[in-house]
Amino acid sequence: MARARRIGILTAGGDSPGLNAAIRGIGKAAVDHYGMEVVGFRDGFRGLVEDRSVRLDRKLSGILTVGGTILGTSRDKPHRMLIDGRIIDMTAAVVATYQRHRLDALVCLGGGGTAKNSLRLVRAGLNVITLPKTIDNDLVMTDATFGFATALDIATDAIDRLHSTAHSHHRIIVVEIMGHRAGWLTLGAGIAGGADVILIPEIPYSVESIAEAIGRRVRGGSNFSIVAVAEGARNPEDAATFREAETRKRAAATPEEIAAAVESLAAVESAHAGNTLRLAAQLEALTGLESRVTILGYVQRGGTPSPADRLLATRLGSAGADLIYQGVSGVMVAARGEGSEPVPLEQVAGKRKLVPLDHSWIQAARHVGTCLGD
Repeated sequence: MARARRIGILTAGGDSPGLNAAIRGIGKAAVDHYGMEVVGFRDGFRGLVEDRSVRLDRKLSGILTVGGTILGTSRDKPHRMLIDGRIIDMTAAVVATYQRHRLDALVCLGGGGTAKNSLRLVRAGLNVITLPKTIDNDLVMTDATFGFATALDIATDAIDRLHSTAHSHHRIIVVEIMGHRAGWLTLGAGIAGGADVILIPEIPYSVESIAEAIGRRVRGGSNFSIVAVAEGARNPEDAATFREAETRKRAAATPEEIAAAVESLAAVESAHAGNTLRLAAQLEALTGLESRVTILGYVQRGGTPSPADRLLATRLGSAGADLIYQGVSGVMVAARGEGSEPVPLEQVAGKRKLVPLDHSWIQAARHVGTCLGD
């Protein structure tokens, strides 16, 4: 067996069910199977910059079913960190912490932003691997991300429960579901929960088309409807404005252009806030049915991870320890069927897995009569 290695672990970005299961998976495999030492860094990349660490060797038991992350998390970026009111590149501080702890590898658990930050650290000379975490399921090159299955269960259960209220009061219930810019969670929960209308970012919606679909249900004897709407769903005009702002941000080159593009995109996002409430009001006016809104919010990210997410996180964590032992770095540990596969971070960072318009879930939704807003 090769010499024991010393690895660091951090969790970054939004919290997600299965993070502790993944910490346990990679930690126990590293310690018990390969004889490694494991150091955890608190609160994401900020804890790495500030060298706030904890030995994990004896803290890995009893966390498999615990929600959140025992290490804490943040959305800080090492190359753009807010320090004393200023944005500073703290990459050198990360490298110094890595070297001070004599790390052979750093494991970063996170989503798309974490992949980009990790790639920057790889280019700074560090050995880094990532594990794919996000309830949005929008990371490319992996069959699944841990956190998604639990969030899907929670969102589906919410829709199930809303059916009784919608039916009893003859209402339109509009339920907002997370997913950022990808519709996987809303589409999956909407289909599984029997929503009558499903609105996702990939398909711009017409309020009139939705109202007509609800009207057909009323004429057919159903005096209630469930509308599942992704937080990033938009009408065609707003979708075009959003795409233009994103394109401008991607094309920005100079610091001034980047700052202006970021400000422009933030303004577009700010204008989109409250969209679900506006949609409900529009549907009430067009259909004559009373409308109510339920925003699930952070409930979708909390609580005990599902068995599926515990299994996935444990599999990927264990595979991550294998790769570190083999000397592999600069990769994301992707789920591939019942196994795993290392994917270069260059193929992951800066990309997003959206719902293809010909995906089987979309076809199934249309075939069972679900309105997708177009």
